Amino acid sequence: MSFDDSLDFTAVDFRRHPELYRIGRGEQGVLLVQPYKRELLPHWRFRTPELAQKSAEAIYALYLSYRADHDFVGMDMARKFLQMGWTRSRRYANHRTGKASSTISSSTTTACAGAHSAALHSATSPTTPYQAP
Repeated sequence: MSFDDSLDFTAVDFRRHPELYRIGRGEQGVLLVQPYKRELLPHWRFRTPELAQKSAEAIYALYLSYRADHDFVGMDMARKFLQMGWTRSRRYANHRTGKASSTISSSTTTACAGAHSAALHSATSPTTPYQAP
């Protein structure tokens, strides 16, 4: 099902109403779906390899918590934040004009992308499938 952008995202609590959630394409809805945006966004950092590693670890820990709670929406939102960190880091590494700062080197952003990539791979690994309740 496609993402439903007609919803009033300021009023819907997707933890209480997961039936309203639609996955959408790519990172669609990642900055709209509450309360997950509020929980995940403070951890989303990728400016340096150290920040990216801490960010990926924190978001992956939240992913595991959502999984333990059988919270599919939370799991998907955490996956989207990890994917978003990876794509932003790669953009800075691959495009000279896409750098967040002139002081960030390509090797630094490659390391940042690697941190989010490892956590993203763990979050989407088929070796430990999610079992719905």
